[in-house]
Amino acid sequence: MRRLPPVRTALLTALALLVAPFAHAIAPTRMPTPALQARYERLIHGFRCMQCQDESLANSPVSLAADMRRQIRQMLLAGKSDRQIRHFFVSRYGYFILFKPPFVLKTAWLWLAPGVLLITGAVSAGWVIRRRAALAATDDNDEDVPGEDDVASPGKHN
Repeated sequence: MRRLPPVRTALLTALALLVAPFAHAIAPTRMPTPALQARYERLIHGFRCMQCQDESLANSPVSLAADMRRQIRQMLLAGKSDRQIRHFFVSRYGYFILFKPPFVLKTAWLWLAPGVLLITGAVSAGWVIRRRAALAATDDNDEDVPGEDDVASPGKHN
């Protein structure tokens, strides 16, 4: 058996180490029918991983997400509706588990806060602009800009 040259071995090792972090693929789950598969995919993309918090269950490699995907699969095979599955996970983890929480009293601030903050920022910016415009209008520009006669000589201070 031929041995690889040390440089080639080092390059292959470096390449393997660079690619390794991206190789943690999630094991795909296959459902019996295409309709169930579509529902399963839609559900696992709609739930947030409670450990990663910014990834969907579909993209999370942690064991908690795998357990949740397994639970969804079992519930689908048991004949549960999407609404029943969502209700199960919301009752267990709260609305935080949903990437798109419903507009209810508990989540109203999530939906209303961006608009309130945008309006507050616009009103504040308008108020600051009006105040600065009023200050500029009342400012006596003649004192700030020296004329030809008002130029100070090197030994004279104003």
